[in-house]
Amino acid sequence: MKILALVGGISKGSINKKLYRALKAMAPQGMEIEDFDIASLPFFTQDMENDPPDLVKKYKERIKESEAVLFVSPEYNRSFPGVLKNAIDWGSRPYGQNLWNHKPAGVIGASIGNIGTFGAQHHLRQVLAYLNMNVMGQPECYLNVSKAFNDQGELTDENVKKLLQQYWEAYSNWIKKEKR
Repeated sequence: MKILALVGGISKGSINKKLYRALKAMAPQGMEIEDFDIASLPFFTQDMENDPPDLVKKYKERIKESEAVLFVSPEYNRSFPGVLKNAIDWGSRPYGQNLWNHKPAGVIGASIGNIGTFGAQHHLRQVLAYLNMNVMGQPECYLNVSKAFNDQGELTDENVKKLLQQYWEAYSNWIKKEKR
């Protein structure tokens, strides 16, 4: 099963990149999870939507090939990052060619704050619902990971590992149910 992961944290030390790497390492057997570097996508503009650059074409192919999408996002100002919105917009355009339509989606994120990424996930879910994605509702997973990773970026917190295993189990079951 091919899963496209879109990671909204693009900084070098992003905890959401670390979270993605931990999730990838923990993926259930039979699930192939790969990300796409959304930071390299140009800003969406209608001027290019009918004849996008090759990188955007490659990105759209990855969306088409995926059976599900996992959004891993930080929270900025109670929302998700603009770079993630840009990637979502490219996948939904031009009008009438929404590649997100009916794709099973999971939403997860990490921060060092007490409420994890609640605001970002809530806002992201609104956008994904509009795009007609089938977003897993439960379990929600808002992670405070202030001490979950070591200096090498490895997940060392056993409680977080347990939560991620539970998330994977629910998400993989969700995808199978949605694909029937």
